[in-house]
Amino acid sequence: MVPRDFAAVGLTVEQRLAIAVSPKLGIKTLQQLIDLTREKPGELSYAVTGVGRFTHLLGELLQQRTGIKLQMVPYSGNSNQAIADVYAGRIHIMTEGYAGLLPAFQSGDLVPLALGAAQRLPSAPDLPTIAKASEALRAALEMADVREPLADRGAFVRPMSPDEVTAFIRDQQVLWKPAIERIAQEMN
Repeated sequence: MVPRDFAAVGLTVEQRLAIAVSPKLGIKTLQQLIDLTREKPGELSYAVTGVGRFTHLLGELLQQRTGIKLQMVPYSGNSNQAIADVYAGRIHIMTEGYAGLLPAFQSGDLVPLALGAAQRLPSAPDLPTIAKASEALRAALEMADVREPLADRGAFVRPMSPDEVTAFIRDQQVLWKPAIERIAQEMN
């Protein structure tokens, strides 16, 4: 949604989010993270540098799409403390802008698992994209041992492509916007 008070001029760059883990976990792929989380439901934590930011939403989306359960740990301010805690193994996972995590990737302080993009970065051709992870997530959601426990808890398994997720979010914004505006108006 474009704000009413502004006119779009153009898009210059896109900063993509990355999913990273502590090197102490000993994993190298997003699928390994999903598998480990299923072995230890609710035991792994992820750092959020701002509740409600895209970094938080990516962690929530990852849980929703895979049926895993993570413990969210909020941080305020910049990501330095969160990076330090993930590196030390006090927190297991972090989602943050790729550029912000790049020094930690280069030093080996964090292990990059996936990039939230449809295509790989030319500067990081070995880093898989979540688009590929989306295919793996779809396959995982087809597995009976994933689908059945979710269904038993009253959840609808709805595998979606990245484009379908974008359309779903847009539809949800349209659906809920009037109620949110009414609540906000009543609170003022």
